[in-house]
Amino acid sequence: MDHIPYGYRIENGLAVLDEKAAEQVRTLFHSYLSGDSLETAANKAGIKAFHAGITRILLNARYLGDAYYPAIIDLDTFSAAEAERIRRAEKLGRVWEPKEEKVVVFPTAFRLCEGTEQFDDPFMQAEYAYSLIETEVFADGT
Repeated sequence: MDHIPYGYRIENGLAVLDEKAAEQVRTLFHSYLSGDSLETAANKAGIKAFHAGITRILLNARYLGDAYYPAIIDLDTFSAAEAERIRRAEKLGRVWEPKEEKVVVFPTAFRLCEGTEQFDDPFMQAEYAYSLIETEVFADGT
């Protein structure tokens, strides 16, 4: 099983709410939605975590509840927090679009010239053998 999310504890093999921590998670979501920064919202909630840890809490869909975890927050709050996180990231220019990858075409037509020399040193023999390889590169770059 993965790490138990903040706000839960395991009792008799089942995930149950840790009421104090669950209330801190609710406070974190509500503070963040009221306009507080991640750090300020976490401080108001009494959660000691770094920026990335706070973001992971805001992104964790387990807080909505599933077959194993009871719900801590509702779908509207979770969706609003995600929309706010994206809005803030876009406002600060922190959303990067994936760059279009260049397609590199490697030549596949090779010719090997007849080798006439033999070297005692295997590295020199390998260098000589590689020097005999010729490739065809066409005008269109292929």
